[in-house]
Amino acid sequence: ARKLAATLASTGTPAYFVHAAEAAHGDLGMITEDDVVIALSNSGASDELMMIVPQVKRRGTRLIAMTGKPNSPLAREADVHLDAAVSEEACSLNLAPTASTTAALALCDALAVALLDARGFGEEDFARSHPGGSLGRRLLTHVRDVMRAANRVPVVAEAAPLNEALLAMTRGGMGMTAIASSDSKIAGIFTDGDLRRALERGIDFRTSVLADVITRNPHSIGPDALAAEAAEMMERLRISQLLVIDDNGALAGALTTHDLMQAKVI
Repeated sequence: ARKLAATLASTGTPAYFVHAAEAAHGDLGMITEDDVVIALSNSGASDELMMIVPQVKRRGTRLIAMTGKPNSPLAREADVHLDAAVSEEACSLNLAPTASTTAALALCDALAVALLDARGFGEEDFARSHPGGSLGRRLLTHVRDVMRAANRVPVVAEAAPLNEALLAMTRGGMGMTAIASSDSKIAGIFTDGDLRRALERGIDFRTSVLADVITRNPHSIGPDALAAEAAEMMERLRISQLLVIDDNGALAGALTTHDLMQAKVI
């Protein structure tokens, strides 16, 4: 019963567990006429349950019984009966609740899934109930939540000498620097990968300018995109840094694979 309540709550159907014995000593006050009580009992005749059934029905609360005995007192009192009967227990003595508890658990899960489908409960709904899980992070974390804001991103002018870009890149700690054009728009990006390629080409750092080595029209993403989309893009393009550009074409920030790992998006 406790597991059913947890599964229902996490899949969009508000639910809580009430112990039958404790319900008879005050916890019955937690149940209102707008609720639905799901009572689980293999025998369908448990004293602690049968003691509270009249009070549940008296307040107009609907009662669903899940038992292994369709003709039991609890089944007869219920508005709806769910049959969880088994031919025998797995226990060699046919006494310990084994097969019966497994059947009840399976029926509880089936009920939760049926309600999930009926409510049109989707991935985003599930994520809102599980913000601490990997699915929640994947569906609820946006780029703006994990990116480094524009004032933390190194930016150098396109006309700057190459050594200035190298200094900015090393000080920024992102393995990159954004390149701004004369009208302050983003003209490109200079990354540690661009640096390696420049070294392989034998570029003279004393005389070369940024225009010779930068990546123009770099890949970018918007701040409102999901962080998971950024991770997928970076993996597909095999890049470690990604500029974040807002709707006006201005630099909003940047992120790296390390930022995504710290946020546990990847």
